[in-house]
Amino acid sequence: MERAEQVHTLIDSLLRDMPGLRLQGGVVFRDAAGQRRLLRALMNLRPPAALDAGFLEVQDALLSAEREEKGVVEADALPATAAHPQIALWQGDITRLKADAIVNAANSALLGCFHPCHGCIDNAIHSAAGLQLREECSQLMEAQGRPEPTGRAKLTKGYNLPARYVLHTVGPIVQDRVTERDREKLASCYRSCLELAAEHGLETVAFCCISTGEFRFPNREAAEIAVSTVKQFLQPPASIRKVVFNVFKDIDAEIYRDLLGQD
Repeated sequence: MERAEQVHTLIDSLLRDMPGLRLQGGVVFRDAAGQRRLLRALMNLRPPAALDAGFLEVQDALLSAEREEKGVVEADALPATAAHPQIALWQGDITRLKADAIVNAANSALLGCFHPCHGCIDNAIHSAAGLQLREECSQLMEAQGRPEPTGRAKLTKGYNLPARYVLHTVGPIVQDRVTERDREKLASCYRSCLELAAEHGLETVAFCCISTGEFRFPNREAAEIAVSTVKQFLQPPASIRKVVFNVFKDIDAEIYRDLLGQD
């Protein structure tokens, strides 16, 4: 099945799944990029529910091909920083990283971002992994019976990501100013992810910049907490072999280079 046919097939299936959905103005995107963006938007909007095997076959073929086209980055091959032989810094799209687990900065519902094509990391990870990720998260949350607490972590499969697993953690949302509780909860996010990874025998973990951006934790202070917590966890006899600090924005790259002694 050609790429355009895959996209059209998936769009048609999602529209049948959501019969109450009305596209604004009945707009139809005729170019390939617009059709692909529409597909991502529909995937973002679809609530968790059982997934048809035929849909998954087409979705997985599309997402796996896109994964290879973006290029997979091996976490193990990234050079260590001057500050620590088990820590690496990499700037780029976290959905390209092949690690035992990547970390998702989630919200307390833990179902991914429902805002179509939103620029948050939660949206990016769910969009690249496929709809199975939202369904697994839904099952975890249904079993838990309450929103995910700040500072904890959950583990799911990675599905169509290069990473084997995703660690989901809810960071603190800063209100007027950063409080000591905010600092403690952010440190707990990093610690909980590493503890859960170690429990499952995972050895390479890639962190995003938890709670910065829309959660308004100052970038520098968040990075200082992240580096300090990870370094403390990696003291022997830690089973985690490598931690990657993944950054996307230049401002975060500069901060982490400074903290980790990279030129």
